[in-house]
Amino acid sequence: MLVGAAVRRVAIVGGVRIPFARANTAYATATNQEMLTAAFRAVVERFKLEGERLGDVAAGAVIKHSADYNLTRESLLSTGLNPQTPGLDLQRACGTSLEAAIAIANKISLGQIEAGIAGGTDSISDAPIVYPRSYQQLLLASHRGRTTWQRVSPWLGLRPRHFRPVLPAVVEPRTGLSMGQSCELMAKRWQIAREEQDQLAYDSHVKAAAAWRAGFYDDLVVAYAGLKTDNNVRADTSLERLAKLKPSFAADGTLTAGNSTPLTDGASAVLLATPEWAQRRKLPVQAYLTYGKVWAVDFASGAEGLLMAPAYAVPAMLRDAGITLQDFDYYEIHEAFAAQVLCTLKAWQTPEYCRKTLGLPGPLGSIDRAKLNVKGGSVAVGHPFAATGTRIVATLAKLLAGDAQAKRGLVSVCTAGGMGVTAIIER
Repeated sequence: MLVGAAVRRVAIVGGVRIPFARANTAYATATNQEMLTAAFRAVVERFKLEGERLGDVAAGAVIKHSADYNLTRESLLSTGLNPQTPGLDLQRACGTSLEAAIAIANKISLGQIEAGIAGGTDSISDAPIVYPRSYQQLLLASHRGRTTWQRVSPWLGLRPRHFRPVLPAVVEPRTGLSMGQSCELMAKRWQIAREEQDQLAYDSHVKAAAAWRAGFYDDLVVAYAGLKTDNNVRADTSLERLAKLKPSFAADGTLTAGNSTPLTDGASAVLLATPEWAQRRKLPVQAYLTYGKVWAVDFASGAEGLLMAPAYAVPAMLRDAGITLQDFDYYEIHEAFAAQVLCTLKAWQTPEYCRKTLGLPGPLGSIDRAKLNVKGGSVAVGHPFAATGTRIVATLAKLLAGDAQAKRGLVSVCTAGGMGVTAIIER
């Protein structure tokens, strides 16, 4: 036993984020550290944590500069928290901040800490640009030299190609395929029609726009760098407009810029604590983080789709909780692509797949689509890779807190590397 003799409940006090912005727009010159600091500071201000020493803060970014090796700690030092608050960097691709929330929750549950913040940030606009490895090796060889000749001779191999920058690419090293190309294969395997994808994308925008108009996001989002709302939400979109878009990842494909998540900049954070810690500070408890599960699939061989890991993680988590897929009032499934969501839902409804692949006695069944991403999903809101998890946690916690009839919600996030992170949040 690491600390406590009993498992403690983990309360979600609440979360805040900055608006999500399409890459190279509002946050074109913002850094990951600046955005994460803004999200952390918003949590500190919202819950009056100035001068407070928290047990731990965990966060991360998928695309970050080498100088950001201590990103979380450096970010929290500018928030007003007690400088004795530690910070932890972690990364599990698009599941980073949900993984951070589970990590903080585990420490709270075990009695190691009383409270902590989880979060994530990502900037496509401020992506690190590096030069070819051959140029790096030339520089290092010169640096290692002990004589003048040893330091100068490597430079004789300098060529124009060494100055050609290498930009980061969202490509799987094992397959050489982008996430979109990988999801195209999934859509074909599961026979997901273009019309279905466009409908889910349209619904995502309509719901997000309605949520913003109704003021749902007013206390979940703080203005940053002149931006007050998510700038990817298209209140005026239509199925006709979506249908006119060309495929983005294959000439004969079904994935388009309209039914795929846009490249996005942004940051989010959520405060977790024991109920007693929150009560002492007269802070509300919106909900409780009760279960979490991570899974991975064999995508490199082609045995499974790159983004199908949540299809495995969710039933495993349901077994832990002793409930069914239908025992949820809300479903927050990250929309990396509309097709990815639809593939997962179809897999859960397919008897043969559930029995032979997932090892279940029968299909998990369908969900009530009216309960899916009710305030808009990533296709509309945007997806700064590492920030999506705690964006969803904060959204779902608020939904549960405001619905007297609701009991629980499901969180599901697919990630690069063929992984998935899932969680259950309950009142």
